[in-house]
Amino acid sequence: MDKAKPFCISKWEVWEAYKRVKANQGAAGVDGQSIAEFEEDLKDNLFKIWNRMSSGCYFPPPVRRVEIPKDNGGTRPLGIPTVADRIAQTVVKRYLEPLLEEHFHPDSYGYRPEKSAIEAIGVARQRCWRYDWVLDLDIKGFFDSIDHGLLMRAVRKHTDCKWVLLYIERWLKAPVQFEDGSLVHRDKGTPQGGVISPLLANLFLHYVFDTWMHRQYPQIPFERYADDGICHCRSKAKAEGLRESIERRFAECGLELNVQKTKIVYCKDDDRRGDYPEQKFDFLGYTFRPRRAKTRQGRFFVGFNPAISNKATKSICDTMRQWKLHRRSDKSLDELAQMINPVLRGWINYYGHFYKSALYRTFQHLNNILARWASRKYKRLKEHKRRAFLWLQNRVHRQPRLFAHWQLSQAKAGQ
Repeated sequence: MDKAKPFCISKWEVWEAYKRVKANQGAAGVDGQSIAEFEEDLKDNLFKIWNRMSSGCYFPPPVRRVEIPKDNGGTRPLGIPTVADRIAQTVVKRYLEPLLEEHFHPDSYGYRPEKSAIEAIGVARQRCWRYDWVLDLDIKGFFDSIDHGLLMRAVRKHTDCKWVLLYIERWLKAPVQFEDGSLVHRDKGTPQGGVISPLLANLFLHYVFDTWMHRQYPQIPFERYADDGICHCRSKAKAEGLRESIERRFAECGLELNVQKTKIVYCKDDDRRGDYPEQKFDFLGYTFRPRRAKTRQGRFFVGFNPAISNKATKSICDTMRQWKLHRRSDKSLDELAQMINPVLRGWINYYGHFYKSALYRTFQHLNNILARWASRKYKRLKEHKRRAFLWLQNRVHRQPRLFAHWQLSQAKAGQ
């Protein structure tokens, strides 16, 4: 370690940070440099990051702003740092995250080691069975609204490390560069897409929401995944009172509830006789609503359960269409399976965790595409839609494990 450097940051930390950034891949920032291009002069590029960070003279470049289309027709702003900046942010994150983890609330699930969205959904499901009402929260423009002063006060509560504080402040102030090249300087918010941003966002909401809820409403459980949260209440009146209190709390901290999307939901099931207009909500790609279920003894009943949401189903079907598999007549069925199975397994592992039968309809769309592929590839199947489906059905029986989703169909047939 160079004794002349004011900050003690090891080269090994920069190397470990680079390995994480490489594993996560990601798009190029404002300099247009990809990870592959960064690696063309890897040793020198990593040395520059270490040297500047250790000297206190690392200044982050602007963050490239892109607009990601949302399912509702709008867009979500995403900030993409350069590869070098992602590595620098990872160095700080690796230092800061262990200090914060031991203080975070057990019902904060987003972007945390040993925590997951599936865990949050499972806990929410159990609590919906025990509590009649849910307050479904939506924060308006959360990542763009974070108060820098309050956030830095929270960071200082957990560390006095000078270089960590210095670089976090610089990242918060780094300008945003739009696609036309214009720069906008920020006095609040942290770019959604930055490596350090999820950790800082969790820290901010830890004090704005988690600890406040624990102090003011210890009897009301909640699940929070980043800025997506739900609270469980015994009565509609308590849910309404909680919404008003949260609205005031958020206003004090520079945040705002999205009035149109924040709602109070009745967890209707066979044992709850009340009838209210709102009986479903979406959480982490799942829709919670009354659903027909079966006990182990074979008795049917209506329970309040999660299953893949319509929004997630539409997103999956859109992705399947973008593959344009029906045009890949140059490929064999086995090659198509090899191409798409990793993605299919990811969808099944996530959306098949609860109420798996809801996926059958989603994957029927893929079977339609595969039948269309067969009718284009094989002359005897052309213009014979039914024949193409029968051919595909025969392949399902002969090779039930070829496509990941075919195993779902076989499981259904065996019920």
